[in-house]
Formats: sequence, C-alpha cells, structure tokens
Amino acid sequence: MKERLSGNEAIATAMKQINPDVVAAFPITPSTEIPQYFSTFVNNGTVDTEFVPVESEHSAMSACIGAQAAGARAMTATSSNGLSLMWEMVYIASSLRLPMVMTVVNRAVSGPLNIHNDHSDSMGCRDSGWIQLYSETNQEAYDNMLMAHRIAEHPDVKLPVMVCMDGFITSHAIENIELENDEFVKDFVGIYKPEQYLLNHENPIAVGPLDLQSYLFEHKRQQAKAMENAKKVILEVSKDFENRTGRKYEFFEQFMMEDAEVAIVVLNSTAGTTKAVVKNLRSQGLKVGMIKLRVFRPFPANELAQALSHLKAVAILDKSEGLNAAGGPVFTEVTSAMQCNGISNVKTIGYIYGIGGRDVKTSDIESVYTNLLKIKDTDQIGNIYNYLGVRD
Repeated sequence: MKERLSGNEAIATAMKQINPDVVAAFPITPSTEIPQYFSTFVNNGTVDTEFVPVESEHSAMSACIGAQAAGARAMTATSSNGLSLMWEMVYIASSLRLPMVMTVVNRAVSGPLNIHNDHSDSMGCRDSGWIQLYSETNQEAYDNMLMAHRIAEHPDVKLPVMVCMDGFITSHAIENIELENDEFVKDFVGIYKPEQYLLNHENPIAVGPLDLQSYLFEHKRQQAKAMENAKKVILEVSKDFENRTGRKYEFFEQFMMEDAEVAIVVLNSTAGTTKAVVKNLRSQGLKVGMIKLRVFRPFPANELAQALSHLKAVAILDKSEGLNAAGGPVFTEVTSAMQCNGISNVKTIGYIYGIGGRDVKTSDIESVYTNLLKIKDTDQIGNIYNYLGVRD
C-alpha cells in the first residue's frame, strides 16, 4: 500500500500495526509526534494498547521495564536529553534481558542546548547492551520497526532494540513509503510469549535483585553472548522480511563498491546525500563507493572489514564527536575492526561532521572523496582526524 508519511508518522503507523500492550512516553523534540500520533490510535480504539503518559523520560523507561517484566510487549520513543535522562534505566532494561523496542530520533545532547540532529544521543549509549538499527529513510525506519520485535524477542537474543533515525531530516520529512497491511504485520511480528515473567503465578521469579561478585560477571557474559547471537538473528529476520516484501536489508548496504578504489562509511540520512555524490563522480569515471551502516550494535566487525579490504583509502564519517582525541565512535569501531582482521593496506581517515544539525552539502561530501583520491594517488594520508564544514 503506497502512502506519503513523515518518519515519525511511519514509526507511529508501525506501532499501530504491531499493537503493543504498553506504550509509556514523555514528549521531547523531535520525537514528540510519535507518541502524539500513537495516542490518537489509542483514543479512537484502533489499538488496545495501555498508553501511559509519564512525568519524565526516566519514568517512561521505568514503566516500560515494569510492563515488559510483567509479560507485556512495551514500546517508547525519545530523543537527545530524554535518552540521557533514561540512562540508568536503559542499562537496567538490557541487563534484565527485556526485549522492548524504542525509537530514538537522533538529536544533539546538551550542552549547549540544541534541538537539531546529530548522533550524540544514541552513540552515547552504544555500549549499554541495546541492539542499534539505523535508518536512512522513512521506509527503512518503518521496516526496521517491523523487524525489531522479531529480533529482540528471539530466545537466543532477548535484548532491547533501538531504531534510530535523524531528527527533522527523517522524522519530519514526508516521503513516499510502501506500507504493509495489518494482517501481514500481525503475522510477521507474531505474538509475544515470554518464557518467564512476573505475573506468571506458576513460576514465580524475582526481577532485578542484588547481583554481587558471585554472579554479575557471568550475567554480563550472557548479555555479551546474546549480542553475538543477535548477528545471526538479524540476518535471519531480514531475509524473511526480504522474502515477504522484496526489500533487502543486511548489516550494511554496499553502494557501488564492487570495483571502488575509495569509499565513505556513513550511517542514517547522510547516506542519501553520499549516494548522489557517488553517482555524479562515477559519471566522471572515478571509482568511488559507499557503505551505509544499518546495524551498529552488534557491530559487524568481520563483515565490514572484509567489505573494505580491497580499497586504497576509506573515510569514516561520524555525526558525533567522540571527545577522546582519537576520532568519533564509528571511526574507532571501523579502524579497530580492520586492525583486528589484519586489514592494514587500506589508508584510513576520519571526519566529524554535521554536529548540532550543521548542514551537510554535496560539496562537503565531494571534498571528502577528493581527499581520498589524493591519498590513493600519493599514498600520503596527511591528517587522520578531520572536521567537515566547521569554521576554524
């Protein structure tokens, strides 16, 4: 079914079709529209979800934890400082192995205060034990939402999932999108049947007890193993989705990479701008390509290193400042993956870009490719750590 929807509308529509048991949310720009749209579905009886308007994002995550622990399927949405306020509970959700789904509409984290897009919020909690899926378009955001519960609730995973998309750029822009019908979504997502939950009187359990030296290490190892298992499950669910819809998703998308000599690694909406530049440079006979990361947690280290191994030079773009004097989070992950997989022949540089919603133009992306081609021809890297579009 063809429709024209903003990214926020697409997410709310997916939530409506999934019909979760509980949604708890607190408004924050630019994710506010998601619970706002969804609350209308609750009000008019389209869904039978229990909608819980709370007094803060910390409470939103707390309510979702309580609902999920009780055996319900729970969802929420947030951005920026809202995700920061959830911080304590975000870690608790994953450590309790509660497979909830949360949309993160990416926005700069204060301070100073900024309401526009970068990835400092979701990248800030990249190691919190949540699976992270990133979305270039409204269609991908919608599709990721349909797959998220299948991934999270798999018995080999049982971890929460963040579906991320760029604030205002994706969340508020209207695009043509292919919606699946309600029966398809119901069948694809399935019914949530937890093995253990608080309200199961036949098998009483405790949730969140004190966990000291004797067991915490093993429980963290179990979380780590679940994240490892998620790689296989993500591919299985994505393949099933492709077979049913024709829309293909993997860990990352390779765009014109077959014979590329240089490439950019990027995620979310900037991939669209980069694709336009790649097409233009290809028309000039230049062998350039792009990899768009869709799955950041679990990080597809081996697969990504292999995809980059034939290049002469690669640039990794971060829409988040790592503040570690050694590059952004995507840069450090990719370079680590290459090093650990013995890929030492590819010249690698990093760029920080788009902080606080700074506009990223095709000319900016072209300048990155110009630098990469220069590195390819001269075999000289120059600056490893770079900024794109900043006033020095």
